[in-house]
Amino acid sequence: MASTSSPTLHLSTELKFPFDPSHRRRRKSTFAPSLSSGKTVRSREPIAVRYRRHASPPSSSTVPNAVLKGHTTQDRVQGDEAPCPPQLEVQSRVWNWRGYSIRYQCCGDSGPALVLIHGFGANSDHWRKNIPVLAKSHRVYAIDLIGYGYSDKPNPRDFGDDLFYTFETWATQINDFSVQVVKDKAFFICNSIGGVVGLQAAVMQPQICRGIVILNISLRMLHIKKQPWYGRPLIRSFQNLLRNTMLGKFFFNSVATPESVEGILCQCYHDTSQVTDELVQKILQPGLEPGAVDVFLEFICYSGGPLPEELLPLVKCPVLIAWGDKDPWEPIELGRAFRNFDSVEDFVVLPDVGHCPQDEAPHLVNPLVESFVARHAAPSTAST
Repeated sequence: MASTSSPTLHLSTELKFPFDPSHRRRRKSTFAPSLSSGKTVRSREPIAVRYRRHASPPSSSTVPNAVLKGHTTQDRVQGDEAPCPPQLEVQSRVWNWRGYSIRYQCCGDSGPALVLIHGFGANSDHWRKNIPVLAKSHRVYAIDLIGYGYSDKPNPRDFGDDLFYTFETWATQINDFSVQVVKDKAFFICNSIGGVVGLQAAVMQPQICRGIVILNISLRMLHIKKQPWYGRPLIRSFQNLLRNTMLGKFFFNSVATPESVEGILCQCYHDTSQVTDELVQKILQPGLEPGAVDVFLEFICYSGGPLPEELLPLVKCPVLIAWGDKDPWEPIELGRAFRNFDSVEDFVVLPDVGHCPQDEAPHLVNPLVESFVARHAAPSTAST
């Protein structure tokens, strides 16, 4: 869910929980035709604005009703207003990964495989509005990254000087999960830092990933490479202070409360009516488990590792990036630079949506995922 980015060097204690390429060409924008009349329309309903790079539009039979059949430079997507059939049952299971217990949820027994990857401080429950919907025509798996949710939380100090909670660790977990549990190639659907995890996994083992949908990827603005040289020693000192003194635990305890979590969520959700008591509890409860504080402090002190702009040129599979334009943590003005990487075929603007579109606006996100997968999924007979 969250990003640990910040637009400045200042060492703020504000928690962002759950926490540039040159020579770019500008594209003209047009309005997609109406489904009924073929005329250009401007709807008052929430819409997603898509900037498509690669042409080869799918046949209308592969596109869900929510996605307009007209393919222009800028397409518009609306939620499906048809009556919804009963939702499929979502199962919670445990996978043993290298001696650690990993919680995941799954639903659906046919269609392409999707692996849903959450953001910092979140867990697979953050996809609860997506799993049963996508499972109608896909095999859906949502995983708790190690250290988060109800997966094991090994103490990072047990690994000595070696960093354990890194994007390489999580990427390895995702790839192993795809091989051992999914047992098929998969599409990665990611939010925030989960986007960096998905990209890293696709770079490490490109034969596993069929495509990636990224929602408001973390820009990692506190990465050491993005700080001026004179600020780097100060950042390292502050990180050591958090990790090695009681200040870090005091900081964690101050935010690990229902009131604080609700306040943080209200920062990153533009539609705060979506910040319910249920959501607060699903984010908070796993964070109260033993070991959660050490994982939390380890990651907010992790300012190395890959950047999205370093991984995107290395990715071999197609990428769709969607961005809630009211995200206060990852500004869309910076995110737009990603749309011209060769691997990025679509950049979709989600109007009036914050940092966690899959939960705040599932009526926009689910059709986007379905359409993207339909364009790139080859016929497959694999099933669980």
